[in-house]
Amino acid sequence: MSTPKFRIAICGGGVGGLTLAVALSRYPDIVVDVYEAAQSFYEIGAGIGVWPRAFKVLQKLGHDFEQQLLQRCGYEFTEKYVPAIKYRKSDQSAGIQLFELMTKGDQMRFHRADFHGVLLSHLPPSCTTHNGKRLKSYIQPFKHRSRNSPITLIFRDGSTATCDVLIGADGIKSAVRPCMMRELAEGMAPNQKQSVLSCIDPIWSGVTAYRTLIPAEKLRARCPDHRVFRGGIIQYLGKDAFFLAYSVSLGKYINVAGFTLQRDLVGTAYEADPRIPRRSFEGKANSEWVGELTAEQFVEPFKNFEEEAKLLLECVERGTLWAVHTVKTLPSTNFGRVALLGDAAHAMLPFQGAGAGMSIEDAYLLATVLGHKATTLDTVPRALAIYDKLRRPFSSDVALRSRLNGQLCALQTNAPLHKLGNTITKNWEWAWLTELDDALEEAIKLVEDSSINIS
Repeated sequence: MSTPKFRIAICGGGVGGLTLAVALSRYPDIVVDVYEAAQSFYEIGAGIGVWPRAFKVLQKLGHDFEQQLLQRCGYEFTEKYVPAIKYRKSDQSAGIQLFELMTKGDQMRFHRADFHGVLLSHLPPSCTTHNGKRLKSYIQPFKHRSRNSPITLIFRDGSTATCDVLIGADGIKSAVRPCMMRELAEGMAPNQKQSVLSCIDPIWSGVTAYRTLIPAEKLRARCPDHRVFRGGIIQYLGKDAFFLAYSVSLGKYINVAGFTLQRDLVGTAYEADPRIPRRSFEGKANSEWVGELTAEQFVEPFKNFEEEAKLLLECVERGTLWAVHTVKTLPSTNFGRVALLGDAAHAMLPFQGAGAGMSIEDAYLLATVLGHKATTLDTVPRALAIYDKLRRPFSSDVALRSRLNGQLCALQTNAPLHKLGNTITKNWEWAWLTELDDALEEAIKLVEDSSINIS
């Protein structure tokens, strides 16, 4: 291979980071290094959902890639209107069916490990992976004579590496984000500086998530005709608490995710319950937010729900509790030759199932602007600024919509029950009625015409 036009370092081997690496495989003149903190690549969590908008992006990665994903979810992608989520008011002895969300195309649901495995299997030879590499900080040169000199990466094990472009795909507790915010804040007035620096740390959303996988056969033995076996997602709603359930791994498991919402605690420091042991994950930096739950602890917020919901909960063997944190809306997701994607840039509440999709979209648009023939080492900062211009407003809007969805499902708004379905649908239609293609076309136009002002 001829001399590459630049080397990209991706810090973080999750959905966003690996999607970026696979998307960059279309550009043989770019060399990629993926640095993952854990000793092996794996994903925390159980189920992952991808709405039509994001799945259409995955289709752009190739037919073989798409087919491997479809084999792991067990059904075909469609753009017909389909029943997607059934909503029930369940915090009472006799539940009430509220409405059924119809979507243009289904949500494609995977076990997270299955999805991650397909990404890993498609990493190109031009991509080198490095495990056990947790970033501590980076140094980006800015002097006129050295502004194109390599960026230095400093890892917690004391080792270093260099790259021409750094992408922080390292999650909500990103090590790239603090360095970038400090760079942005440099030379600002005190009030502006404080505002930028306040974006460094994640904030607790007041939301606590309860997650587990139930063996499908265990539920089938208790209730062979349970509603969850009929396909789609079931949401059991209650005041300040709700949970959802759906099949994953070709029907082998039922993914259950519950939530409690405490609005008065938004933005406060999360205090872990001392009765719940903390769960540690190799190489992951969020163990104080994650606890191990007994079956009794898992079902406690939903103990007064309807019988149908209880049948599911009676199959829970254990679970995990997650304090759901988010990232403030950043003043920028790029600076110089460094950019953020996914949760590092816009960790949001999970109430539109959009987190993975946002990472996938970020990655593909980022690969498009960096891989374009008009992008050189000199013009990388402009390419990253184009990415920020097109993605940051959109992801901020989705974050707001996700928060509203959670409040609607926890019955915390003044929306009448008979109008709940229409309100949720209108708030969510972007996920199946819009596409990334318009942003991709705009990005290419801005990359090719450097006379257009992008500020």
